[in-house]
Amino acid sequence: MDSLDALFALERFGMRPGLDTIGVLTKAMGDPQSTYRSVIVAGTNGKGSVVAMVDSALRAAGHRVGRYTSPHLRDLAERFVVDGSAITEPALRREAAQLHEQVDQLLTDGQLLQPPTFFEATTAIALSWFRRAHVDLALLEVGLGGQFDATNIVTPIAGVITSIGLEHRQYLGDTVEAIAAEKAGVIKPGMIVVTTETRPSVVALLEETCRRQKARLVRSDDGISVEVASRGDRPEIQVTTPRHAYPPFRLGLAGAHQVSNATGAIRLLEALSAMGVPVGVDATVTGLAEVVWPGRLELLQVGDRGAILLDAAHNPAAATALATHLRTAYSAGLPIVFGAMDDKDVDGIVAALAGCATRFVCTAPDTPRAVHADALAERVRRRAGSTPVSAERTPWRAIETAWVGSQTVCVTGSIFLVGDVLSAIEQTK
Repeated sequence: MDSLDALFALERFGMRPGLDTIGVLTKAMGDPQSTYRSVIVAGTNGKGSVVAMVDSALRAAGHRVGRYTSPHLRDLAERFVVDGSAITEPALRREAAQLHEQVDQLLTDGQLLQPPTFFEATTAIALSWFRRAHVDLALLEVGLGGQFDATNIVTPIAGVITSIGLEHRQYLGDTVEAIAAEKAGVIKPGMIVVTTETRPSVVALLEETCRRQKARLVRSDDGISVEVASRGDRPEIQVTTPRHAYPPFRLGLAGAHQVSNATGAIRLLEALSAMGVPVGVDATVTGLAEVVWPGRLELLQVGDRGAILLDAAHNPAAATALATHLRTAYSAGLPIVFGAMDDKDVDGIVAALAGCATRFVCTAPDTPRAVHADALAERVRRRAGSTPVSAERTPWRAIETAWVGSQTVCVTGSIFLVGDVLSAIEQTK
């Protein structure tokens, strides 16, 4: 079997929280994560944006950076990035083949009782690839929770915990505090942890965890001033922290919610500078102004057909942030092409978006986990009030339907849906 096909075949094992398997894998590989410094980023929303901002700024400062994020939009290689470039397909195939050989030997020897999950395998590949690429620093986005996520095999020098919401309750718990406790599991002795969370109960939990671990918590909003000016879809901000006064600059990512992510990134970069990873004011401003993170409030013009606003909002908090943007930028509302995975809070997402939707066109991305378009439409109708709801079998048919009577449509609900639409746009070119 092709090494990448064998890698994707591991998806049949689903999610299996725990560090035992990744620990055996990394030990057999010679603990590649010990050859470079790491930063871990946990949270519910904003993780990827913070990683992208920090990566951009670190590279602007001249550091060689590895970036591991998930899930990918269109291509698996997007998860493994060094110096802004995704791993090549031949290199990814070699890494995957070597991993499979290692796994087979470990299973034969009895050191592994079962194969790794897909995420455990890709995490091992990322850690190995970063060693081979001689990175100075690796940025690792947590996949699920924190304490038992495969990325938590590293011993980071610093980390970020972004805003926390109710997600993956079957694994993480039924309250925000329970989920925060799982995410706080990334906090290791002596590290610096920046958080963009502001709710007292969550902050108190993070403070207590840091106290026990003798780590230091930095609240991103503590002791700083942030002036925000509206400049189209991307905010212009001027930030003053206890360390620096930053000149006004326009964020590279759209949406008011990115201001909080930017302050978290700035405070982390300042902490890294104090730890011997220097990032000056100019590099920070350049990084945050020039960062690119596809599929997050990304507006694309498709020839003379119309425009598509892509946003991978897959939970109520992210949908609320999208709704805030829509009310500001499209006060009359937009037709929304909507798709969702079967484990997502569809009711909560629709409730957040209903006031901004002129109509919902439900569809399904090409993945077994997606809710079928017709079934999704039935669920949406129950929460959409008088807003018209229809269904189309394919995302592109849904977009063409939504374009009738509107020059711009919004596509949201799933990163898989956004990825399918990006691929379809490429095909139209």
